[in-house]
Amino acid sequence: MPTTEPALSESGRELVREVLIHGPIARAELGRRLGLSPASLTRLSKPFLDSGLFVEGAVEFAGAVGRPAKPLDVQADLQRFVGVKLTGDQAFGVLTDLRAKALGEHVADLAGRSPEEVVEALVAVVRELTASSHGGGVAGLEGLAGVGVSIGGKVTGQRTVLRATFLAWREVDLGGMLAERLGVPVVVENDVVALTEAERWFGLGRGVDDFAVVTVGAGVGYGLVVHGRQVITPDTGLGLGGHVPLDPTGPICVDGHRGCSTAMLSTTSMCASAAVGLGRRVAYDELLALAASGDPVAVQVVGTAGRSLGRMVAAVANLTMVGTVVLSGEGVGLVDVPVAATELRAGIAADRDPDASEVRVLTGAADFGAWARGAAAVAVQARIGALGALGA
Repeated sequence: MPTTEPALSESGRELVREVLIHGPIARAELGRRLGLSPASLTRLSKPFLDSGLFVEGAVEFAGAVGRPAKPLDVQADLQRFVGVKLTGDQAFGVLTDLRAKALGEHVADLAGRSPEEVVEALVAVVRELTASSHGGGVAGLEGLAGVGVSIGGKVTGQRTVLRATFLAWREVDLGGMLAERLGVPVVVENDVVALTEAERWFGLGRGVDDFAVVTVGAGVGYGLVVHGRQVITPDTGLGLGGHVPLDPTGPICVDGHRGCSTAMLSTTSMCASAAVGLGRRVAYDELLALAASGDPVAVQVVGTAGRSLGRMVAAVANLTMVGTVVLSGEGVGLVDVPVAATELRAGIAADRDPDASEVRVLTGAADFGAWARGAAAVAVQARIGALGALGA
């Protein structure tokens, strides 16, 4: 491959995005999406075919007249990325290909919460994941195209953590510190933003122009995609989706909001409510299992959470007018419990106009792997935006 990486025109970057997200894609469809003539598309795609980033699929016969067309796709295993989700205790990492498909994973405990200690854990995760090829590609940091880190907090410039309350951080140049240690491009992003991007490009939101993401776990997150682009504002990363009022009689969150989405839906709040009725502490997975088995206390807590989640989905759909809501996060196993699933549907119906279209609710993965893949996805996006030719 060439050793230089020339910057691309916006048309070139859009071409890479379309093939990466929608490939294998017919050339006619690709030209229609980008407004390109067959000749322009051939000219624009040639460097990517020559570099090995694009590959041609099986011949498609559109009819008896004209030459058969070969759809375009990306060579997904051409480059490797690492995505890491930071929690208050661990760094959960995945090695991925160009489509953020997980090829390996590794978890490292944080020795502490200082920036230096967190960076050490991140370096350990990246080095472990790149120590071997994990199914192909070049082993070691020299074979790594980029690293993405997602964190629950407000991030600026995809580099500096302005605020991360769970780590007691303010204005930490995490991206700069990690890039200096690794010598590869590093992108830092809010975790819900990263997860929403992963759903938009490679996940349940792929091909959906307008959808929302609601995450349930240690907190409650919210992302929005309109006309195929994620909505980002100056307040993104402050966790405002965690304070949507859902139940005026509910418990109070740590910020003093009664019955808000965090108080009703976070895993810690649900477990705390169950502990009062059970007379003992209970882990989240046990709480869900108890509810599934019919324990009355667990059924009450989980059912109430399901109803609250339904109200959250309805509020999102009502205010944004999207027709699809993706549920994700480590606590999304809630919707697999029958009582919660029933109450979820009831909560949506109660807060929607009876003549409104049905909200399509899709459920994503219930582990930190999805968050880490989100971090890898923003690293892939940054690679395209900064350098253009991924295959160069």
